[in-house]
Amino acid sequence: MALAQLGVVVLDCPDPRALAGFYAELLGGTVEGDAEWMDLKVPGGQQLAFQAAPGFTAPKWPSAEDSQQFHLDLTVEDLDAAEAGVLALGARVLDAEDRSRTWRVYADPAGHPFCLCAC
Repeated sequence: MALAQLGVVVLDCPDPRALAGFYAELLGGTVEGDAEWMDLKVPGGQQLAFQAAPGFTAPKWPSAEDSQQFHLDLTVEDLDAAEAGVLALGARVLDAEDRSRTWRVYADPAGHPFCLCAC
């Protein structure tokens, strides 16, 4: 028997409203909250939250000294189309040069790494 259930994944960031908007465009769903905390209710029941973090420093990828701590793997049907979409939303490429792989690495506008993974 589990001791707990996963409630929400929370990302620290400098601007919760902006980062919640980025992920809402990427994943769908609805955003609610205020300047300090935003909730993104994603279709299917999972939720992401975004918390204001004064002095936020983005993780560096790849870096043994400045670990990324965690990342999101997002499943997509068409890597090229999804890549164009996330770049238009403000993501930046971290590692997408090897087009033979089934995944590519990006950073969201606050610098959190995430992967687009072909299903």
